[in-house]
Amino acid sequence: MSLGARAFKLPFGHHGGNHPVRHLATGQIEITSQNHNFAVDAEGLPAADVTHVNLNDGVVEGLRCRDVPAFSVQYHPEAGPGPHDARYLFDEFERLMAGSSRMSGAR
Repeated sequence: MSLGARAFKLPFGHHGGNHPVRHLATGQIEITSQNHNFAVDAEGLPAADVTHVNLNDGVVEGLRCRDVPAFSVQYHPEAGPGPHDARYLFDEFERLMAGSSRMSGAR
């Protein structure tokens, strides 16, 4: 909503450790752990691109901002004790932060 998108209530929500999500950039399917009742409306995302979608119902599961170095997912990538398909997001976050600090002159 802070990016100008709308959210809506899901009829049943996403709960459990077995939700298939497609990472659009790679086409890879991740099995994710989820616990939420709302989703972002994919229509009219003025400042972000959809990066992940839920294969059960097609709703947005991930976004990448266009104007700032930020991204998000609508599931639990840490998911201990599992699944661990989304661990790569932590590496991506670390790279993003390293690049952001170089841009700002910080070390």
